[in-house]
Amino acid sequence: MKGIIFVILACLMWALDTLIRYPLLFSGKSAELIVFAEHLLLCLLFVPVLWKSFKKFSQAKVSHVLYFFIIGGLGSAIGTLAFTKAFFIVNPSLVILLQKLQPIVAIVLAYIVLKERMKPAFFGWAVLALIGGVMISYQDLAPAIKLIMDGKLDLSSQAFTGYGLALVAVVSWGAATVFGKLLGKKGYDEKEIMGGRFLMGLICLLPFLLSFNISVPLDGSFWAKIVILAGMSGALGMYLYYRGLKEIPAHLCTLAEMFFPFLAVIVNWVFLGKDLSMLQISGAALLLMSSTVIQLRHY
Repeated sequence: MKGIIFVILACLMWALDTLIRYPLLFSGKSAELIVFAEHLLLCLLFVPVLWKSFKKFSQAKVSHVLYFFIIGGLGSAIGTLAFTKAFFIVNPSLVILLQKLQPIVAIVLAYIVLKERMKPAFFGWAVLALIGGVMISYQDLAPAIKLIMDGKLDLSSQAFTGYGLALVAVVSWGAATVFGKLLGKKGYDEKEIMGGRFLMGLICLLPFLLSFNISVPLDGSFWAKIVILAGMSGALGMYLYYRGLKEIPAHLCTLAEMFFPFLAVIVNWVFLGKDLSMLQISGAALLLMSSTVIQLRHY
């Protein structure tokens, strides 16, 4: 149960992150710039960790480097950029709907890569957890469901680019959960995983920054917000996440991650005065119950 609590607390950090991240995006700052600036600060913060473990990293197997690429290059950098870009290409509701496939990706990869064996009862409770997640996000998903039911789904080449980007994010994030767990099994602690993740993410972001010719602003207000983002959702959020992932199997961790949209709704309710519906509360209760049963009964 402790592991689930750590992951839920990480989701809370990510939910609070949205209060700063989205205003920055809509003020004209590009996703590439924001994510790059975060990774730059996080790499500087983790220099002592990287230096202390330099020998360990320099002697890492090629397979370990690949794992760090998956959690950092894909999960931390490319996945985040792809998801953000998809929002500006297709209906955001469709992007959120596709994102609901992430737990399925993680569960399949946990079975294949980590050899995690799930009892038949797990899948029944996992379906209930997924239903709870859909209930939490129903207000955001309703327009997408209506488009599909009415046969008005955009099938243009541009739309398929958006769908593809959303799926890249889904696979990247699902894989990042599994390979983050695998790195822990290979002897890396939470801080080492985070340091390697942020460094690999920064390296993979550099080509995007250069190809789009993005200039880095020097104004203090921008960097003050980046410091908050990096500290809150980057350092603290990811530490809580990997601390939780250490305690529980990856297939349970990915279900616990589904608390993020509910906590984002709560943050919007507390800070922005947006309504919190009974459907969302019921969905959260169903998700919590399902995750708890899976944990207690070792499904």
